[in-house]
Amino acid sequence: MTRHLRGASIETMGSMGSMGSIDAEASIPKRPGETSGHGAGTGPPQLCRRLDRRDLRAVSEVRGALRELLRHWGLPGRADTAELLTSELVTNALVHTDQDAIVTATVGPGRLRVEVRDFVRRRPRVRSSGREGEGTHGRGLVLVRSLAAAWGVQARGVGKVVWFELDAG
Repeated sequence: MTRHLRGASIETMGSMGSMGSIDAEASIPKRPGETSGHGAGTGPPQLCRRLDRRDLRAVSEVRGALRELLRHWGLPGRADTAELLTSELVTNALVHTDQDAIVTATVGPGRLRVEVRDFVRRRPRVRSSGREGEGTHGRGLVLVRSLAAAWGVQARGVGKVVWFELDAG
């Protein structure tokens, strides 16, 4: 049996790591332990969305889709922190690179991993929070560093992935 969420961009990865297309209506397998109509090779639940560089409204849309993914998989208590950190990474990618970005969130055993890929090699900098003249800007990675269980930056061909992980607890 498959659950459907209209307007969601939640998918599963196939056994070969290929991703299906993102439709307005995405299928979501049942929670772990429940029987699913999906065959062998169905991977973990995943949100994946390509974001246009000019569309900062996409930040709130990604937060909503992430909240739904975590609610569906029984991790609603992590939604506030996950939404905050995802918003920071997505906003950084769209504002500081002037390029499109791809956000992927994967629920694994006891862990949520969110990756934001952009297409600029320049690595983000963690800024100290007390610098004058920065106002409310420049603190996103400070939040990621202090609230995530793990985080990092990986080079990927053209561009990079900035990621974080949260424990299910």
